[in-house]
Amino acid sequence: MEHSFKTAGPATLRACLHGTWVHAIFSRLRSLKQQLTRQSDGDTILKQRYLRVHGRPLTGGNPQTFTEKLYWRMLAWNRVVPPIFAQLADKLSARKYVASKVGAEYLARLLWHGEDPVLIPFNALPNEYVVKTNHASRQVIVATEPTDRDAIIATCRRWINTNFYWVAREGQYLHIQPKIMIEECLRDRHGNLPLDYKIWCFNGVPELIQVINFSRDSHSFYDMSWNLLDLSYSKGKSRPDRSRPEHLEEMVALAARLSVGFGFVRVDLYNLDGRIYFGEFTFTPTAGEMKLMPDGWDLELGKKWEISRDYSQ
Repeated sequence: MEHSFKTAGPATLRACLHGTWVHAIFSRLRSLKQQLTRQSDGDTILKQRYLRVHGRPLTGGNPQTFTEKLYWRMLAWNRVVPPIFAQLADKLSARKYVASKVGAEYLARLLWHGEDPVLIPFNALPNEYVVKTNHASRQVIVATEPTDRDAIIATCRRWINTNFYWVAREGQYLHIQPKIMIEECLRDRHGNLPLDYKIWCFNGVPELIQVINFSRDSHSFYDMSWNLLDLSYSKGKSRPDRSRPEHLEEMVALAARLSVGFGFVRVDLYNLDGRIYFGEFTFTPTAGEMKLMPDGWDLELGKKWEISRDYSQ
């Protein structure tokens, strides 16, 4: 055994030590080091990401463009997150906020929530439902019975055991207690999963509407009069000119009411043939992995964002 440890590679050695007291000690020490260097490592990672995406270092002190302000926010939240932003990044507590501001009728029906996926009441659920988490992004399963329930439980367990902050250093996710949520599955009159209307709001004023399909292979931007814009940040994705949705004015008014008090927030909504549903609040879209094109949009949107509002929350 001694000889095998000397000649084994790191992966083999870790496998041999897994479950031993040595492994437990090293895991604990690694976790402590991670916590001690979290802020400094996070700052470095975020600045390197900006440099990689934009080809220039992030300037400090006086951010002007939208993406500069976005990274300023992420760097600030890597240290301390104002409680309201963590509350609204939590998809479960965000529901209470939305209900208090605009009414519970804009919420999809919550069928179950909890911390242990083994307790999911599959037999009491409808034929189709949506499984997701409250503490992360893009952790979604659209389930249709009969389905592989063991696979859903295993996936949920993996999600629950992951702190989403460490994925992209978005500070609003750091202290959210992970939970599983099961909601009704929303479909339009044709049986399709709904389009996602992402309304970009600045200082309580809706300015842009981004439309993304469920498979996320197309996205289009519109102004508030539903004119297709040349704005984009995703290469290789189509930009179809979609028809104006029913009750657009209601969607815009809803986003305005929900965005009051924030320098920037993206209010994500669904529109099922005129029936509006709240999706989520997004404060750091794509975790900064975006380069707005054409370039002029970055400064134009930056002018709309009163960054000092982040201080007042």
